[in-house]
Amino acid sequence: MTDNEADEIVHQRRRDAKMPLTDKVLGAIGLAMAAFATFFPWYAFLHQDQFSIPPLWRGTTRDLPERPGRGVVSVSPLAMTDVDAETAAAIDRLTTATVPGLEHQPAAGAGEPQAGPEQPFPEPSGFKLMHVANGRALIEDATGMYIVRIGSVLPDNSRLATFEERNGRWVMITSKGQVYQAN
Repeated sequence: MTDNEADEIVHQRRRDAKMPLTDKVLGAIGLAMAAFATFFPWYAFLHQDQFSIPPLWRGTTRDLPERPGRGVVSVSPLAMTDVDAETAAAIDRLTTATVPGLEHQPAAGAGEPQAGPEQPFPEPSGFKLMHVANGRALIEDATGMYIVRIGSVLPDNSRLATFEERNGRWVMITSKGQVYQAN
C-alpha cells in the first residue's frame, strides 16, 4: 500500500444533496406508527362502548329451553322460575344426602325404628409408602402416585402427622395413628 492510497479522500454526501425516496417513505411510516401508538389508547379509552367485550348472556330468565320430553329428567325445583306458593313452601332448601323414593316407614313392632337397608361400608383405600426424601413422601394407591408432606390429606381421609426413621427405614404416621413403612 502506498502513501497515495492511504491519503485518498472519500467524498461524503453533502447536506444539500437529496435524500433517497425509500428513506423518506420509511421515515413517514415510522412517524405514522408513533402517532397511532400515541393516540389510539386515548381513543379506545374515550369510546369504550365500541371496544368492550359483549356480555355472553343478556337474558335474565332461568327458564329451560323448549325441547321434546325425555324419559328421565331431573330438574331442581330451585331452577324453576314460575313456582307457585305451594311448591315454594314444599322445597327443602337444606342439602342432605337423602335418596328420594326411600321413605322412612314406621316399624311394625313395639315402636322400634326400622333398620336401614343393608349396605357395606366402602373398603379403605389401601396405599403404600414408596419413598421419603426432603420432608416429602411418595405414596401409591390404586388410582396413582402422590407426593405428600406433613399435614397433607391422605387417600384414607387422614392427615400425614409425621415421619420417623425406625431400624434404618422411614415410616409415616397418620393422624389416625396408622404406621406405614417404606418398601
